[in-house]
Amino acid sequence: MKNSIILNLLFVVSLNFSCAQNTDNKITTPKESVFSAELFVDELQIPWGFTFLPDKSILITEKEGKLIRFANGKKTIINNVPEVYNRGQGGLLDITLHPKYTKNGWIYLTYASTDGEEKGGHTAIMRAKLKNSSLTEKYILYKAVPNTTKGQHFGSRIAFDNDGYLYFSIGERGDRDTNPQDIKRDGGKIYRLHDDGRIPADNPFQDVKGAKTAIYSFGHRNPQGLIKHPITGEIWDHEHGPRGGDEINIIKKGANYGWPLVTYGINYGGTPITDKTEMKGMEQPIHYWVPSIAPSGMTYVTSDTYKNWKGSLLVGSLAFQYLERLILDGNKVIAREKLMDGMGRVRAVHEGPDGLIYVAVEGKGIYKLIPKS
Repeated sequence: MKNSIILNLLFVVSLNFSCAQNTDNKITTPKESVFSAELFVDELQIPWGFTFLPDKSILITEKEGKLIRFANGKKTIINNVPEVYNRGQGGLLDITLHPKYTKNGWIYLTYASTDGEEKGGHTAIMRAKLKNSSLTEKYILYKAVPNTTKGQHFGSRIAFDNDGYLYFSIGERGDRDTNPQDIKRDGGKIYRLHDDGRIPADNPFQDVKGAKTAIYSFGHRNPQGLIKHPITGEIWDHEHGPRGGDEINIIKKGANYGWPLVTYGINYGGTPITDKTEMKGMEQPIHYWVPSIAPSGMTYVTSDTYKNWKGSLLVGSLAFQYLERLILDGNKVIAREKLMDGMGRVRAVHEGPDGLIYVAVEGKGIYKLIPKS
């Protein structure tokens, strides 16, 4: 018993030392704000995702299962939305447009679905078109199995790369010891498809018997941020750790990101998950948070609209209820800033087509950040 206690203490000391190596990443609050936050879309409960249509209207997912179109100050409920499994962290999740939306009209949605023989639900991705305030031509591209009644870790975000491949994330559904390290099971993965749901012939596990061949990378916990880097074209994700150990990763073909065999976090009760923060053959994050901020949503700032923000990452914090700006030098986070402190649980963030930043906050709505001159 004494040996067990000593080992636990040694692990915590070791973990704290690892965290101390992030001393250049302590978060600060700017002395002077470069923006004011204007509530642009009000009275939203859990605006999980949103995207901009070419006519400057916004499509917004509410976790409970509503899809809303906001245009000219008014909300319209979109009909014929897929039925969702609204439990825990599951519901109607992310939404994005096809890169060639103006030509083909495809909209992509992720959601918790009850389709299947088992009770409960699992993450699915669908594409559809919008016509007369209703979804049409709905088609499920991928549905993870098996369903479970657990309410955690559905993921899920969507991104397209420069070659038109579709990436989406699914969390490990609270089954950390079974799903994330097994490529024959769904969950704890980043997936890659063609835009119509076909599985690319060069996906990394096509030749592995029994593998889920839509998988592109594995060993993830619960990725709730997924973007294409606008300069390098790489796919970046961020994902929730347990108590500590939220991560930002650059997604590589066939790569293993380690969960739960390596982590910078510990169990919620304070006991260790593992004594390893790295292992041969497993990718290291480019950044990790201790303590966890519970990251959700991510965008890369491409415009000069806000002073010194170009080239930064913006990430929402659910746990501490602020927007975080990460200042990058290449792939290294060199500084962090806390923005919109205490505004609420930040669920999603996007740079709009007008170059402004839009931030979805639970229980409030979507804020537009107005730059100060």
